[in-house]
Order: sequence, then C-alpha cells, then structure tokens
Amino acid sequence: MKNNFWQDKRVLVTGGHGFLGSHLVTELKKLNPKEILLPRSKDYDLRKKEVCAQVVKNMDIVIHLAANVGGIGYNQKFPGTLFYDNLTMGVHLMEEARYAGVKKFVSIGTICAYPKLTPVPFKEENLWLGYPEETNAPYGLAKKMLLVQGNAYRAQYGFNAIYLLPVNLYGPGDNFDPKSSHVIPALIKKFIEAKEKKSSEVEIWGTGTPTREFLYVTDAARAIILATEKYDKADPINLGAAFEISIKDLANLIKKLTNFQGKIVFNSNKPDGQPRRKLDVSKAKKEFGFMAKVKFEEGLKATVEWYQKEKRV
Repeated sequence: MKNNFWQDKRVLVTGGHGFLGSHLVTELKKLNPKEILLPRSKDYDLRKKEVCAQVVKNMDIVIHLAANVGGIGYNQKFPGTLFYDNLTMGVHLMEEARYAGVKKFVSIGTICAYPKLTPVPFKEENLWLGYPEETNAPYGLAKKMLLVQGNAYRAQYGFNAIYLLPVNLYGPGDNFDPKSSHVIPALIKKFIEAKEKKSSEVEIWGTGTPTREFLYVTDAARAIILATEKYDKADPINLGAAFEISIKDLANLIKKLTNFQGKIVFNSNKPDGQPRRKLDVSKAKKEFGFMAKVKFEEGLKATVEWYQKEKRV
C-alpha cells in the first residue's frame, strides 16, 4: 500500500548531515515529502533562539537529532558544554516549533538518560528511578529535558511532541574521531591501527565486564520514520535490538573481524561507565510495529569494512 503520510509534509531534520541523520534522510527521500530542510551547524547555531525560529518556519514536522555527543572521555572533559549545548538547542527549538505551529515534534533522546542502576532490561517507566551514570549525566539529563518539555507543552498547548530513546547506534558512516567516538568505532580504529603497526597488544578502557546493546543505524532510521508516522503519545519509547554484549566479548569480536593477532589488555584504572545496558523494546513493537532486523555480527562486519575502505580519521 502506498504511504501518503509524507507527500504533503515539510520536514526539518536537525543533525541531518550527521551519522544517524544522513541515514534517516536517505530513507526519508524515498518517501517523497514536499520539502526536507537540513540546516548545517556551521551555518545555523541552534543554541540561539532566533536561529531556531528561522529554521522551523513553515515546517510541518521537526525531527530533532542534532546533539553535541561523544564517548566517556569526551563527556568527562566537557560536561558543562554538553549540558549547555544540548539543553539550549532543545529548549529553543521546541518553543519556536510550538510558536510556529509545527504539527509534530520528534525528540531523539539518549540511553544515557536512564538511572545508573536501572533494572535490566530498561523499561520506559524506570526512567525516573534515579540519577544517571555520573560520567555522562550532564548530557543525559540535558536530553531528558526534551521529554519534560514535550509533555509540558502537550499538557498546556496540545503540542504533539514524542520522545524516542535509541540505544547505542553503530554502522557505516559512524564517528571514528578518537576524541569523541563511541565504543564500536573507537575499538575498530584501535584494532586496525594496531594491526597495521604490528603492535602486540590493544589497550581498552575499563574492566571489560559492562554490557551494552547496539542498534544498527539503518534500523534506527526506520524506527524514527515509523514513530513519526504512527506514534502520538506522551510516553517515551525505547528503540533497541533486544540483546546485550559485554565490552570484553565485543572487543574479541572486533579483534576477529579485523584479523588482529595480538592480545587485548584491559586498563581497570579507566572508567567502565554504566554497568549494564539492555532495553525492553516491547512498546516500540506494540505501538508502531518496530523490530530490529540487522544481526549484530553482520552489522559489525559491514561497519569494519566501511571504515577500512572509506575513511581514516
């Protein structure tokens, strides 16, 4: 059946040139919306209210992906910047979208918004049970305010804001800059460089015991499109792949895929981050029919091959 949802829509995608954004826009273009606006951060500073007013003008849908984001080291170095940038972008963009009469606002939150010791699997109703893991709490709480703001605007103004909570993403086109990358691209880069330099070992932060869940980027893009089309409620929704893997097992898998022959050394003097992450993804399936399709090793292999072929930072 032909999808007519998008055909008359003007869509603003903030962060549309980024990792997730570029995959989302590729999928959106196939649906032929009336317009897709993709402001670049170098031209449009979304921390400024007047800039937000400019980009939301005449838009029907806003999908807010733009974020200042990075791994544990980046969060430890720039907690104030991460809090300020992400909070002000969200606050101004949603306020100006409401004022401009935008029909739907899709906020992309973060798994870092969950409490440090959330029962596993993470359920959406556990989001307020405690303080987030300390190393990324400023970022996580700034993004969490999009949920608070959206629900407040829904209650007062009838504003249709939804809040999605994707787990850690990975895939071709990821950020491989060691100053700000997340765990999968950081490890891929480390193992490939160690192999090229014929190093005898690769050092990895922490003990290797924490677990993480990962969602392939094209699955995440598909989930956002489905939620935009079909979900109109106040409750936050997890987006994940329903599995978890330890950092140790992840490192060994990347070692295998990159054909690194040396050994792995864990530096337990470095932080582990949150002990476990695995989402309950039943609501996304129930509300808008989303289930992840890409198997983890298959997606990881594609990411390694993309990096080897396309990009060296």
